[in-house]
Amino acid sequence: MTVANNTPILFSTFVLTLLLMVGLFFFIRASVKERTEQIKLMAEESEASLLERLQAYFSGRAYQLAAVDADRHRLVFQGLVRPSWFLAIFLTVLAALGLLCLSLVLSLLYPSLTNWFFCAIALSPAAGVFYWKGAKRLERVYLEVKPLSTEEGAAKTLAIVTAHRDELRQLQQALPWDRWLVTDN
Repeated sequence: MTVANNTPILFSTFVLTLLLMVGLFFFIRASVKERTEQIKLMAEESEASLLERLQAYFSGRAYQLAAVDADRHRLVFQGLVRPSWFLAIFLTVLAALGLLCLSLVLSLLYPSLTNWFFCAIALSPAAGVFYWKGAKRLERVYLEVKPLSTEEGAAKTLAIVTAHRDELRQLQQALPWDRWLVTDN
């Protein structure tokens, strides 16, 4: 078989590889995307008790109190999110594999430029650098605690926490109440 007989196969493989590269590009870009969600909790305890518990939790997670809005019963915590070495290396390896596949397909289509195509693999550390620079940021957690009135007279409190979804998952595991309601923000 000659290259002329395989041209449709090579071009279709090239198109599929390009589509995979587009997906890889968006995957790398999404690694630094902010994913803020909101959860609500109705607790059967006093406002002061719940507020103290949540403040202690966030202080223990290296968040510092940044602002207090007493009128709206709102606290703002902030902390620095560190990037993950594992994810930076993983994204670099994925980019290298994607560029290797693209280089292989292009070298079959244009054999005279094979060496230039394989030089593109040297661009793969840019994915790790992109993640590293974008993932290191100041993260904010918004906490609102409001008392609720009930017919029975029991103390009920509504807590609304707005933060990154991973932080909210950690909060739900650390404080396992049955009445967490998750809503997108």
